Amino acid sequence: MSFFEIFLLSFLVALSGAMSPGPLLTYTIYKALQSKRKAYLIGLLIWIGHAILEFILMLVLLIGLSPFITDQSIIIIIGLLGGGILIFFGINLLRDIWLKKIDFNFLIPENEIILKNENTKKTINLLQQPTLGGILVSMSNPYWWIWWAVIGLNFMTQFSVGLLNLEFWSFFLGHELGDFLWYVSIAALLGFTNKFLTKRIYLGIIIICSIFMIIFGLYLSISPILTVGNVVL
Repeated sequence: MSFFEIFLLSFLVALSGAMSPGPLLTYTIYKALQSKRKAYLIGLLIWIGHAILEFILMLVLLIGLSPFITDQSIIIIIGLLGGGILIFFGINLLRDIWLKKIDFNFLIPENEIILKNENTKKTINLLQQPTLGGILVSMSNPYWWIWWAVIGLNFMTQFSVGLLNLEFWSFFLGHELGDFLWYVSIAALLGFTNKFLTKRIYLGIIIICSIFMIIFGLYLSISPILTVGNVVL
């Protein structure tokens, strides 16, 4: 296949996967709604973290660790750990809503924002850093690992992708462009339109996202055990 053919196929497959609901999309929506006019930048930083992780994983697969990643027991462990992280993230969001710790300042016009006391600011953690969040949330999704260990590895084999060769860059750049267009566009759209959001609508979105994270986390924790020997995407 030519550089363009590999690039285009990789782009279409990545875009179709990115558009499906998942933890990274939920995380992007949550962070974009908090970021006001800088939402497009938040989306970009989340995508950069996601792309860095995928670049490293491609190198790992090509170096020869794919047998360990495709081992069924490893998949089950990833499912339990990843699902647990998603459940924790969803519960933590609901807890913040219940304790009224959600910051609504992004809904207030800039000239009306009152500076918050330093003591009331949330403690910075990894998920509050968009690039690290993009890495951690991607890693928390067991089916992201399965996709790369099964489909991604299969594509790379068919495309003759080698360590940093021309096919490697065409596959990687096409894949990341699909993710970039979706996640950054969603973040930018929310950034431009969040002035139309009310507190009630915002809370509704966060509650839905939180419940989705918990349900999806439970599904990811249980399904690898129930579907031993099968891959569910």
